Amino acid sequence: MHSNPPNPKSPTVRLILGDQLSHYHSWYREVHDDVVYLMAEVQSEASYVKHHVQKVLGFFQAMRTFAHELEQAGHRIIYVTLDDKQNQGSLSAECLRHIALHSASSFEYQEPDEWRLQEELRSMCASLDIPSTCVQSEHFLSDDVLWSTVFKGKKTRIMENFYRFMRKHHGILMNGTDPIGGAWNFDKENRKSIPKTIDIPEPLSFDHDVTELASMLDRMNITTIGTVDASHFPWPKNRVESLTLMDFFNKHLLSNFGRYQDAMTNRSWSLFHSRLSFSLNTKMLHPLEVITSAIDAMNKNPELISIEQVEGYVRQILGWREYMRGIYREYMPQYATLNAFNHTRQLPAWFWTGDTPMHCLSMTIKQSLDHAYAHHIQRLMITGNYALLAGINPDEVDAWYLGIYMDAIEWVEMPNTRGMSQFADGGIVGTKPYVSSASYINSMSDYCKGCAFDPKKKVGEDACPFNSLYWHFYHRNRAMLGGNNRIGMMYAVWDKMQNKEEILAQADAHLNAL
Repeated sequence: MHSNPPNPKSPTVRLILGDQLSHYHSWYREVHDDVVYLMAEVQSEASYVKHHVQKVLGFFQAMRTFAHELEQAGHRIIYVTLDDKQNQGSLSAECLRHIALHSASSFEYQEPDEWRLQEELRSMCASLDIPSTCVQSEHFLSDDVLWSTVFKGKKTRIMENFYRFMRKHHGILMNGTDPIGGAWNFDKENRKSIPKTIDIPEPLSFDHDVTELASMLDRMNITTIGTVDASHFPWPKNRVESLTLMDFFNKHLLSNFGRYQDAMTNRSWSLFHSRLSFSLNTKMLHPLEVITSAIDAMNKNPELISIEQVEGYVRQILGWREYMRGIYREYMPQYATLNAFNHTRQLPAWFWTGDTPMHCLSMTIKQSLDHAYAHHIQRLMITGNYALLAGINPDEVDAWYLGIYMDAIEWVEMPNTRGMSQFADGGIVGTKPYVSSASYINSMSDYCKGCAFDPKKKVGEDACPFNSLYWHFYHRNRAMLGGNNRIGMMYAVWDKMQNKEEILAQADAHLNAL
């Protein structure tokens, strides 16, 4: 795409990863003739997991746009396309090729967020005979020092403690030392189901033609999942469009975000969610500007946008997002191997098609295949809930989530999936497994109304599988969970049931059919 001739001055080669598209990084404040920026589309990154086609197209489109914008600003850019005949297929190999090609005097890179890339680049740098430097990405609102400060001497890593520290540390939604609104957390106000009468705005989508990119993926035999209309690609390609999406959320969705953030409905695939996670995780947006913009919107229109809406939003970005990164950085690479329940069952084939009579799962999976998106409750309490109840191997669950979602990068996906969703870490992230019967799904969605199964039945041909699986999960894991005081009531209920064997047999029949 871009191929500047070698500079006789022996330049510094700087690597830019596909999730480091941050115009606000200090690297770009000045133009340096003796610096060459390298970006590369490589086979290893496009295929280390089976990605959604929209995810690959979205990253490549954003990368190409970023490279063009840097070049327009006067920076020297080398951009290696996936189909470049000289492409070596991996990031480290491309770095070595261009370091040699340019007789580079030094090599620099921003710290990767993913452990595997950290190790790949560390190993490569150890082999160089020129100086190498790793700099901060200048994106996150916390670091290892802050993380250690919060949890020094603590046996547990409670997110709420981290979140409150972050609020104080950054002065966000604070009135001196007190939280604005009189409470740190308005989660109890954020659990309402969608009323039938409420108007849900159509999500803002962009309209890009990426047919040439899609054709390249086919030519290069990149195996993907999901669907795409490549002539009308909907995701933002740069910072300007990401800011437009952020403004749309603040103006049209934020006023109802908090109270309905856990709701699910057949009527809309995006509801009042911002869908900014792709822009954030590629660093086209900075988390502080996203948080500040929402607070500014509330301050300008307090009658429409209440603290409950904004706090729930801030908690996701300042709390969960930064917390998940801290968990990942502290516990990797061992975290990727944790399997507290020793689950070994394979992911059902219908996770790749959505062809299941369970309507909630069919809706969520098909939506994910169509849009490369599902919001956090669909991920946690529909697909994740089912996978945990059914005893699916967390390796398979990880790979599915990492591949299918537009915003899925391992540092944020894995702690959410293996920790929060599957409890495979044994309680590092969550204090209890997040499982439910059909009752929760029925109360938070309208999915059950279009389903062949009855959410109120535990046994019988038309009984919802979530119900028997729920009790089967608790029964088979009593040795591990029985002493957890947060779920002791569930065992008290189970012990009083008269038809335990019938319920367990119902669950076994479902699991055997998988």
